[in-house]
Amino acid sequence: MNLLRRQFLHLAAGAAALPALSRMSWAQTYPSRPVRLLIGFSAGGGADIVGRLIGQWLQERLGQPVVIENRPGAGTNVATEALVRASADGYTLGLIGLPNAINATLYDKLSFNFIRDVTPVAGILRTPEIMVVNLSVPAKTVPEFIAYAKANPGKLTMASSGIGTPSHVFGELFMTGVNARLST
Repeated sequence: MNLLRRQFLHLAAGAAALPALSRMSWAQTYPSRPVRLLIGFSAGGGADIVGRLIGQWLQERLGQPVVIENRPGAGTNVATEALVRASADGYTLGLIGLPNAINATLYDKLSFNFIRDVTPVAGILRTPEIMVVNLSVPAKTVPEFIAYAKANPGKLTMASSGIGTPSHVFGELFMTGVNARLST
């Protein structure tokens, strides 16, 4: 009787596992077709070069082509919107950076919610930000610069790669943090 019970339990366990096994055998291997990598900048710039290097690396590991698709415009919002609107099947990836996070605070009426609609997969790059000053500014260290900026409100100007860019936001935050004004 013990043998009969053991056989029954084996059959019951096999019957319970059968649907799961049959589903696994139907599952498609990923990827089975080319993968798109959306980049929110024009071809030839730093983000494009990084994206193409990542695409080549992915292509070697996935065994499928990775198609680089540059979608510049609206401070990366064009590419981000295309990413958000793509099917959630893993075949459309986006190269996301600081401009995407900054845009969430700059634009009132985006057609997507960056935090809700985009899922991070991997951190691939860190970019240092550096501060340089003209030789005419009598500061050789950051504390000396802060003291000079506080002693000379409104006399300093700042250059950046554009309004809303990481260098612009970092500069504004730095000057606000030291309670110094830039000239306008």
